[in-house]
Formats: sequence, structure tokens, C-alpha cells
Amino acid sequence: MTLVEILDQARKSGDFSSFAEAIPYARFIGISAAEREGALISTLAFREGNVGNPALPALHGGVVGAFLETAAIFELLWARETVSLPKTINVTVDYLRPAGPRDCHARGVITKQGRRIANVSVEAWQRDPANPVATANCHFLLRAD
Repeated sequence: MTLVEILDQARKSGDFSSFAEAIPYARFIGISAAEREGALISTLAFREGNVGNPALPALHGGVVGAFLETAAIFELLWARETVSLPKTINVTVDYLRPAGPRDCHARGVITKQGRRIANVSVEAWQRDPANPVATANCHFLLRAD
């Protein structure tokens, strides 16, 4: 089964976990996603292998950035009516504070979606959504179906 077919099946069933599990890198760093109260929330499960600074300890910035980009893609895929996969144009990450040794959660918001380009803002937090550890602004190329 292709990734697009898995996405189509996940959208029809309302269960996004099978799609997240089908992406090898998401599986490797521990990303999952689920709909909660009408919003898609992505989760980066804490893993020792994701720690970049063991002295703090804090999650590696690259892992946090990849998590934010993945959460933005998941939001686009969940919200769009087509099942084509977006291509990343650029991602700008703002690291606000160290992400400690616990799960991270993220929520994306599509700020603009045209026929060819989409802009998505993402915030990641650990304990309190009002206290984000990082934010990202992402731009994606959309394929017209």
C-alpha cells in the first residue's frame, strides 16, 4: 500500500496513527499524531536517543526542528481535501527554551493555503501549550490534483 493510499484510508477512518507509523523517520524519532477535540496534535515521545545535550538533558535541536516540520506536514495532510503529499520549500524554527526529557506535543495552523503554496505555523510544548519550547513557520509546495 502506498503512502497516499494509507493517508486516504486514515482520513476516511479518522485514525491518523497508521499514517504516522508508515513514515520511517517519524517512527525512528517517535512521532505520532491523533485528533483531540477537533485538532490534530502531534506527539514526539521522549527517547534517550533524541537527547542532544545530556548535561541538561535537552532534546537535540535537529530532532525538535524535524518534529515541527513533520507536525506541519501532518496538519496540511489532515486538513486538505486532496491526498497529494506537500513538498517542503523552507522551514524557519525559533527555539524558545530547552526541550527537557519528556514528551513534546505540537499543533499546526494553516495560515494561508493557495492553489500552489501553503503556509503553516506550528508550536511545540511539553507541559503547557501556553509555554512553547519552539515554534516554526513552514512553506510547502502543493501539487494540484
